[in-house]
Amino acid sequence: MSGFSPAFERLGAAYAAVAAQQREVLAGVLPADGDWTTDLASGTYTKGDVTLHVALVGSFAEKDRSWLWGWANPQFGPEHPAVLNPRPMGSRLGVPEMATPELDLAWYDGPAQNGGELVALVTNGLLGLRGTIPGRYEGGVAYFAVRDPAVPGTVWDSVAAPRLITGGLSLFPADHRLTVLRFFSHHRLPYRQTETSITAKLPDGGSCVALFDDQDRLTDLSMTVSGR
Repeated sequence: MSGFSPAFERLGAAYAAVAAQQREVLAGVLPADGDWTTDLASGTYTKGDVTLHVALVGSFAEKDRSWLWGWANPQFGPEHPAVLNPRPMGSRLGVPEMATPELDLAWYDGPAQNGGELVALVTNGLLGLRGTIPGRYEGGVAYFAVRDPAVPGTVWDSVAAPRLITGGLSLFPADHRLTVLRFFSHHRLPYRQTETSITAKLPDGGSCVALFDDQDRLTDLSMTVSGR
């Protein structure tokens, strides 16, 4: 394997910005420093004085740069209550990465920490979870999905939106228009499309306009504040 499948790239384009924003919300809940522990028997992650309900997504091995899904890990299996199993949904959507127990990600050389971070990010977005937490261990990184209502969801932020959208495009540049549309729809913003633009109405009455070139690549994202 020398790249993600087109189906996975499309999921990434749809959810990268949404999941990245949720990750920032989660970062505001967890202490910045300190040791962490997990108890997968109870499905909890603890850092400092904060304990959250989590599920293991999978792990990234640094030696061979491979990803192992939690559901494929013989220590746990797909029926373990604290293991996330997106395989059925991935199979329905025709995403081979989610139905393959182990992924060779040695080819990845992009802006993310590793290819496993992207797998965890997309899984979080697809399943609508409250963020993923990387947990470093000797030889790799485990990724835990937060499924705890104590972590709030995201809200529209006109200041952060351009950064989140362009950051999502840097991770998954396959479909710029989809990235913008999914971010707007996630925040329930009414929008209208033309061949060269998408205009969304903002909660404060203003608007956000995304402009695209003839190859549907984002060229500009601007905000107009309401005059009310």
